[in-house]
Amino acid sequence: MTREELTRKLTEHLGKALPAMSTAGNMLLVKIKAEDLPTLAGYVFNQLGARLITTVGTDRTPLTGNYEVSYLFSFDRADLFLSLKVEIDPANPVIESVTPVIPGADWAEREVRDLIGVVPKNHPDPRRLVLADDWPEELYPLRKDFPYDYKPPQATVAGPRMKKAPEQATVMTVGPFFPTLEEPAYFRLFVEGERIVGSDYRGFYSHRGIEKLADTVLDYNKITFLAERICGICGFVHSCCYCQAVEAAAEIEVPARAKYIRTIMLELERLHSHLLWLGLAGHIIGFDTVLMQSWRIREQLMWLTEQITGNRKTYGMNLVGGVRRDIPEKLQPKIKEVLAKVESESRQVVEAIAGDTTLLMRLQNVGYLSAADARSFCVVGPTARASGVDIDSRRDHPYAAYPDLQFTVPVYNEGDTWARTLVRLDELFVSIDLVRQALGRLPGGPIMAENTEVPPEREGLAVVEAPRGECCHYVLTGTDRPERWRVRASTYPQLQAAPSMFANQTVADAPIIIGSIDPCFSCTERMETVDVESGKLRVYTREELLKAGRAGCKGGDSRA
Repeated sequence: MTREELTRKLTEHLGKALPAMSTAGNMLLVKIKAEDLPTLAGYVFNQLGARLITTVGTDRTPLTGNYEVSYLFSFDRADLFLSLKVEIDPANPVIESVTPVIPGADWAEREVRDLIGVVPKNHPDPRRLVLADDWPEELYPLRKDFPYDYKPPQATVAGPRMKKAPEQATVMTVGPFFPTLEEPAYFRLFVEGERIVGSDYRGFYSHRGIEKLADTVLDYNKITFLAERICGICGFVHSCCYCQAVEAAAEIEVPARAKYIRTIMLELERLHSHLLWLGLAGHIIGFDTVLMQSWRIREQLMWLTEQITGNRKTYGMNLVGGVRRDIPEKLQPKIKEVLAKVESESRQVVEAIAGDTTLLMRLQNVGYLSAADARSFCVVGPTARASGVDIDSRRDHPYAAYPDLQFTVPVYNEGDTWARTLVRLDELFVSIDLVRQALGRLPGGPIMAENTEVPPEREGLAVVEAPRGECCHYVLTGTDRPERWRVRASTYPQLQAAPSMFANQTVADAPIIIGSIDPCFSCTERMETVDVESGKLRVYTREELLKAGRAGCKGGDSRA
């Protein structure tokens, strides 16, 4: 579908001219009236087959006097995005919810309510999502008049706002500290005997306010260092996605060599992430041999990324307009050597897993997610592809060097935990092949764009296929820093589909069902520091962080 075709279809369905329309790269921006939103969003999702990525709430009162809520859709395979924009009067900050039409809009609409104060009318689950239970009412942290370093007083609350369990059901809790993944998350399972009949989730215990920091304190290139710390595993994904959003908004042309280096790093990150997940999955179901072997293989990749980037976590590589570090010619034979060893050893592990009947019994027909539910909840990545939803940002919205490379997208239709495992196992070897292709075609030239100026009042949207699935960053540019930065990590939609995966499963299978989506609660909850004794917030300068880091290295543990 082209932009022209989409515009015509929207106009025909609405039965009147669209109030305002513009373009930003491959994104069509359409301003509509609030009363037209549910009908038009439902038409785009159900009839035109678009996928909802997320919503963005923005306080634009200093510029226009209004709040703005944007619903971002993707037309996969057409490399086209659609933003349905609604202006909201601050005197009556209410919008009709689209969650009854698009269940995947649930969390995003609740987040807009929590952080901006725009209420989604007729939302089926109007509870808080992001804000703590003791956060004061009528206080919205992403509004422009809210200081980033303000610490509000605690409000008195009766307790967490949780769903009531069905009659005759027993409540079993997993959390609020998830034992295997070592992150804060609180699942409540409603069970009858051993069967799960319902569930509830409370997260965002580690929400860190990064979006507020970005539009009040940091400049464009400082944000790259913040973005890569959203997640300890997908750091390069987030910094790359952020940079590409700014580059799209500013129309910055990234040099070809930088694009190839980004691709190599993204696939190395996918490799070590999938091996990390494989080990954790084995540990969850009691197969620690899988844990030991996959993490032993992964360690070679961690040493390799340290040689390329200077650290094990692929940090410090991206800047708006390119990359900070080159991949020297002398290092390329080492990369190829490690890839060959990882490929050979991974195949041995995969063959052993495929032939283990006990392991198959723990994974097959467990945590089923239908293709219809996967689409309804807008899930992404291996979770979507294991349910027959054939989406992959590298192919559908090609970026970096992916347009120049050949690769397959593993898709399975079974929709269970075993299918999600198979997708990741297949992707190990796809990633190895992609790194080899990129190394073989690595062009010469600079690694940074000459002009990296970012004009204000531009919009940019970027998606990057993280190991867990599509990661999305949206940027509305301002002067020296973004006016708005919105991050949607891949775990965000996956967790909304978890109740469907739990349905009619046994309690013993709950941990591996959760593990099968490879959740990153840190990613989902999106840094500023807090002095635990005084309660004061502080943002450190780059020089202070470097000084503290060097001091810590003298006597600290460098393992990761």
